[in-house]
Amino acid sequence: MRILVGLGNPGAKYETTRHNAGFLILDLIADDCRANWSTSKFDALVAKGLFQGQETMFVKPQTYMNLSGKSVARMCRFYKVSLEDVIVIHDDIDMEFGKVKARASGGHGGHNGIRSMISELGANNFHRLKIGVGRPKSEENIDVANWVLDSFTDNELLELQAGVLEAVTTRLKGLYSP
Repeated sequence: MRILVGLGNPGAKYETTRHNAGFLILDLIADDCRANWSTSKFDALVAKGLFQGQETMFVKPQTYMNLSGKSVARMCRFYKVSLEDVIVIHDDIDMEFGKVKARASGGHGGHNGIRSMISELGANNFHRLKIGVGRPKSEENIDVANWVLDSFTDNELLELQAGVLEAVTTRLKGLYSP
């Protein structure tokens, strides 16, 4: 079994924010797999389905971004899932909007959700798919925390549903192949 995690913050207030890029993309993938969401005892929304012919749990922690690792770690222990079978989709401000990068392991790069994952899992050898959300332009004088908690524009949301989703799906297929 694989665990595919989208990082984000729960609630309508955060639904279309840059920090919720992981939730947004995971929703699209789960919908494509006809997976149905339900709550779990792990403080997460969970859906089960097949992706690339493999049983997959789609997970959206409901602990807020900075504590995401708590629910994922409990789920991994309960289902005895190896960290190599965990893939985390998250936003990255250090990448241009719309770019997607796969990474097999590594540090948190300043991302508090990934920091929580590493801390709670006790290791960093899980896969990541980073979605570029860019940084605010220096002349805009916007704090980075406010930037990631601001909503995507309508055009950015359309690009997420098209090009970004396609790039993430392509990289996932590579991670799922034997």
